[in-house]
Amino acid sequence: MGKLVVLFILILTVVAVRSEKARFDNYKVFTVNVESTDQLDVLREIEKSSSLGYDFWSGPTKVGRAVDIMVPPHKAAEFDEIMTAHQFTTTVKVTNVQELIDNEQPKFMPRNVDFGWDRYHTLQEIWDWMDEMVTNNSDVLSHIDAGLSYEGRPIRGVLLSYKAGNPAVFIESNTHAREWITSATATYVLNEFINSNDPEVRHIAEDYDWYIFPNVNPDGFHYSHETNRMWRKTRARIGLLCHGVDPNRNWGYQWQDGSSAGASNDICSETYAGPAPFSEPETRQLADYVSQHLPHIKVYLSYHSYSQLLLYPWSYTSNPAPNYDDLYQIGMATADRLKQSHDITYTVQSSFDLYISTGTSVDWAYGEAGIQVGYTYEMRDIGFYGFILPANQIIPNAIEVLQSMIALLDESERLGYFQE
Repeated sequence: MGKLVVLFILILTVVAVRSEKARFDNYKVFTVNVESTDQLDVLREIEKSSSLGYDFWSGPTKVGRAVDIMVPPHKAAEFDEIMTAHQFTTTVKVTNVQELIDNEQPKFMPRNVDFGWDRYHTLQEIWDWMDEMVTNNSDVLSHIDAGLSYEGRPIRGVLLSYKAGNPAVFIESNTHAREWITSATATYVLNEFINSNDPEVRHIAEDYDWYIFPNVNPDGFHYSHETNRMWRKTRARIGLLCHGVDPNRNWGYQWQDGSSAGASNDICSETYAGPAPFSEPETRQLADYVSQHLPHIKVYLSYHSYSQLLLYPWSYTSNPAPNYDDLYQIGMATADRLKQSHDITYTVQSSFDLYISTGTSVDWAYGEAGIQVGYTYEMRDIGFYGFILPANQIIPNAIEVLQSMIALLDESERLGYFQE
């Protein structure tokens, strides 16, 4: 059989397998304690090699910070051997990932009901709801877009503006496809900005303009609904067998090619930085959109999950940001207000203190675009559900994030960040 025929059959086989919905039966998530630099180095080597088949739900960052790793059942013996050989202490956090997925959505979802926040919605459902919101509130709400994704889907958002002259807040959400709680929270926040009667919500809704992009990775998000719930990256074709770039390693500020810590140059890795800064249409066009609306935009927020963290620049270096003291102060006020809703505690720290990452959106917004108030929200939870947060936590999570943004803006205003 000729080589071309063999290659063609291989491609057809890969396409057929990937068209089926991935299942995660008996996949386990282990919490691995990191007690020495040798152990940290071992985990970093494992993370670098996508061929090993482990999915780091939280990566190896420093001694003393535990790591969450999803282990396929066929890798269980190998994983146990590695853990034993290097004297790791581990505990099972999730015994069966597929059970979490099966229970993520409510069991009964009636058809033809209004859009709500008791379940997670598909990309098309979110778009349809956005259309309805703009139609019903066209005096204050308008469509915006940041171009097309790799597969040709629009990167859609809305601009909410009650009056001219407001400072603006930019929200990017669902950068990583599997982090569904982020777009659910972004749509909830937008709905509250339109419909809430709470005086404090009305204040931030009407005295600030809001650029809200519920989903800046539409290809990956669609794929996570239709094919692989745990998909993280974009869907750009990279070689024969790999797809996707990590969009939060591809921004053109302190980007690096994956040859050192901060991103990966393994094209199959979950943190693959791409072949060049802004190589991906999703990141390049979003950056262009932000740049076109400066200096109107005063705050840049990036919604992610999970870990219950509020992170400020920098991501790429341990050097403090120029206004570090203010960022920490604003962050603490934000976390204090968030805790009041459901007693959920967020840790406030620089992104680098979590782990080094390069080519991130908030670093670009802060360091390149000059937006001096920038944060990454890592939303619920701390790992019991991880990326598969049950739908019954959407509203509590969204409420506390909305309440926290009241404090974030109030403290930023008090410190003079919205003065011309």
